[in-house]
Formats: sequence, C-alpha cells, structure tokens
Amino acid sequence: MPSTHKWPEQGWALLQLVLVVALSNEEPDSSVVCRRRGGAECPQLAKDGDIILGGIFSIHRSWKNSELNYTQSPPPQECTRGIQIVQAMLFAIEEVNNSTSLLPGVSLGYRIYDSCGSTARSVRVALALANGNQETATDGPGCSRPAQVQAIIGEDSSSPCMAIATVLGPFSIPVISHFATCGCLSDKIRYPSFLRTIPSDYYQSRALALLVKHFGWTWVGAIRSNDDYGNYGMSTFVETAKRLEICLEYSVAFFRTDSEEKLKRVVESIRMSTSRVIVTFLSFLDLDILVRELARHNLTGYQWVGTEGWILDSYIARLEAHHILDGAIGLSIPKAHVTGLEEFILDVRPLSLSGIDSSLFTEFWETLFDCHFRQGERIEMKRGQTQRVCTGSEELFGLQNTFTDLSLMGIFNNVYKGVLAVAHVFHNIWGCGKTCGNKTQPDPKTILGHLKKVYFKTTEGEEVFFNENGDVTAKYDVINWQSKPDGSVEFVTVGFYDSSLTTDRQLTINNSAIVWTLNAKQVGLIHRVTV
Repeated sequence: MPSTHKWPEQGWALLQLVLVVALSNEEPDSSVVCRRRGGAECPQLAKDGDIILGGIFSIHRSWKNSELNYTQSPPPQECTRGIQIVQAMLFAIEEVNNSTSLLPGVSLGYRIYDSCGSTARSVRVALALANGNQETATDGPGCSRPAQVQAIIGEDSSSPCMAIATVLGPFSIPVISHFATCGCLSDKIRYPSFLRTIPSDYYQSRALALLVKHFGWTWVGAIRSNDDYGNYGMSTFVETAKRLEICLEYSVAFFRTDSEEKLKRVVESIRMSTSRVIVTFLSFLDLDILVRELARHNLTGYQWVGTEGWILDSYIARLEAHHILDGAIGLSIPKAHVTGLEEFILDVRPLSLSGIDSSLFTEFWETLFDCHFRQGERIEMKRGQTQRVCTGSEELFGLQNTFTDLSLMGIFNNVYKGVLAVAHVFHNIWGCGKTCGNKTQPDPKTILGHLKKVYFKTTEGEEVFFNENGDVTAKYDVINWQSKPDGSVEFVTVGFYDSSLTTDRQLTINNSAIVWTLNAKQVGLIHRVTV
C-alpha cells in the first residue's frame, strides 16, 4: 500500500475522479452552462492538425530540487530524459505527416503536457486534453462535447497511468503508455481504454524469478518502490519465487519522498542480512536515492538484480564511482533501431525550430550547456561568477551525458510505435489509399475498438499489435553491468527472454559473458548462502 505521505496528491486525483463520474452520470440538461474550474492548463508544446494526439510526460521532476548548502552552485533542473521522450513523439508525428502511404494528405497535431512527476497533475492535464481549455462549454446537451484529442501517449509510470486511465475510461479515450508496466493495468474492467507498447510486469516478474533460479540463488533479499509499480511487481515475483523454492530473507519498500529514518531502516536491513543477492523492483528515481545512502555506509559487494526501471539507466550508472552496483544483472526492453530517430533527437536547435513554441527546448539547451539566452550580456551569479551566453549553435555531438546517451532507444521506440498505432487506426477507419476520403471524426469508442485490433509492421519490420488486455508480447534482453578501464559502465547483453516460446526455451543466458560483483567471473564466487 502506498505511503501515507502521498495521500494528499492521490486524494486530489481521487476527488477529481469522483466529480468526473458524478457528472457523467447526470441526466443531460440543455440549459446548463458548464464553466471551467481553476486556471487553464496550457500545453508545453502544441500544433494543430486534422488529428490531435495528446502527450503526457514527466519532463521535469519537482522532487529533484535538493537542499542547498551554499558551498557550491545549485544543480540545474534535470529535464534531459523527458526531452528525449518528447522528441520521439515529435519524430513519429513528423514521419506520418511526411508519408505518402500512411494517412496521405492528413496532418497529425499534438498537445504535449509536462506532468512534473505528479499523479495529481497528470489527472489535471488529462482532463484538459479531454475537455479543452475553454472558459465555458455549451456545445451539446448537458455540456457534452467531443473529446479534444483522439488518443493520449503517456504517462511514464504506472501510478499516474492508473489515475489517468480511471478518469478517461468512462469516455473510452485511448491511453497508450510506453513505460507503465504494472500488471494491474491489464485489468480491462478497471482500465478499459488503456493500452501499452511495453510488456506487463506480469511477465517480467516471472522472468526475474527464472533468472534468479537459473543462477542457483535460493536465499535473497528484496527491495521495491512503495508504489503500484514496485508493490505489484514484487508481489508477483515473490509468488513465483516460492514455487521455484527461492526464499526471501527480507522484503522492504520505500518511496523517494520517505523520511530519512525510513531509508535508514532499508539500509539496515541490507547491512544485517546474510544474503548477498538483492532483487529489486525499483524505479531509477528511488534507486538513485538508495545508492547514495548505501555509498555513505560503504555497502558494496552485493549482487544486484534489476528490472527495466533502471538496468539501462545511464544516470544511475554514472553514480558507479562508488561501485555499489558493480556486476548488476537484470531485464531490459530489447534494444531497438528506428531509422532517423537518433539523429532527430540530437538535432535540437532552440532558436531555429519552426512551427512550435521552442521555449521548452530553449530551457533544455540552457541546462545542457550551462548557459543562458540573453542578448549581448552575461548573467551575473553569486560571488562574482558569471554564466556564459548561449549562442544556439553549441555542438551536441561529443557531449557525454544522459541526453546524448541513447541506451533507452527501446523506450523511445515504444513512443514511436504508439503514435504509429493511432495513425494506422485512422488510416483504416477512413479507408485511405492514395488519398484519404471521408475525414469524419470517429467517436472514441470506434477509435479504441480499432486500436485493440490494429496490426502493422514498422519500417524496421517490427510487428505491432495488442492482445485482449491491451498488452504486447513480452520480450526482454538480459543486461550485465561491466566496468570499463576508464571507470564507466558498459551495458552488455548476455541473454534474452521471450514469453512467446515454450517454457524451457523462454530464458537463454550466456554465463561465460557475465562479470559479477567484485569483478568475479564465476557466479559461485558471490558467496551464496543457501537454505
């Protein structure tokens, strides 16, 4: 169950949901004039088109703001990960708009919002995408009106998606997530309009248990994020682990906004344990905090087993100066290649972007290059320091940071596939050939019904379709963290998992290619304790 400190945010989301359901159950009254409550929720990026797609992404994360000790310059606000996701959506939309075979003569537009990592804000912007930002609504009986967007791409994690899908489910507005993996979202009674281009943790949890069993680890510890992603995922892992005769010495949970005392109790559980293997269902946000705390206690030499939430995360890998996660092994979304996407993501010129409001990209550029856009002056900082002026022509290639590292291309590919799925649905509904004839806007139920049945291949030959639960076939790479001579971490693929194969062939691992914690080459050198 989520921590009590998160109830104000979740309570706000629940209150909004109650109001939505209550209003949706009222009899239409043509004399009613509905007025928007509160201020308008304006998108960070917007462009008109024949079809409008919504986007909800955690571009900024408010929790990142740390206490300042006034002994060093404050860190810039982190936004590189969210920008990459936004770029992936814009790339897919541009590809469709330039295509002569998919929706010819039809333009895709968008309304992209920043949820700032907040579930409550995710609900607010989802309602804005569904209803628009007009002050009053008198379009139809009882203020009923067509949805303002035809589908929504996002959110980045499970809890916000659960809230969004709950709110929009009664209106059948499709929500397609690229990174929300909680098995609970496969429940079509609770989330009838939710689909995703990333596998459900129903499969990842079982694959994780098979991975642990493969190496003969029968005595392990477990740490999870105290949210829907961590709690549901770990619950399924524990259930499978018991059947495979894997025992847990401890199972603890925490959330990134928990008190320092709560985090210390988690660290103490690790320190006092006899097991040397730690299985995690953690987001990279929570692992970031945990690794820093473990480094303060110099707790190294454990064998970490991770999920797609962090195993390919270059930001976490940069913390490896402490060598906490050396030799980690885990499951990731398979690597992907989308022709032109990498170049598109890296080609960000904030002063030359056409057709969109580039303020978001301008802010990103200032963060990336530690400069500021001011004409003909330098920005004065404390203690006489200055910050240089951005020119907009700084060179991205050659930079080494979380933006230029595209190891999460599999996730960007998921965004790409979500946009293409909607495009193929409209192509089919409108019977497009060389041109698209009747462009009458279908109702959300029609769009959702076609999405559930859509099938197509990307230009790279990847098949895209959804099963009856709105999920895709579960396939994972097995990734091993290996230290390079310069101290950096290399993500090495040492195996794969494919749920579509027979049970005895689902997991394949090249043991000889793995480097374990303490730089051991043999799994037995991890000092396993068995029962």
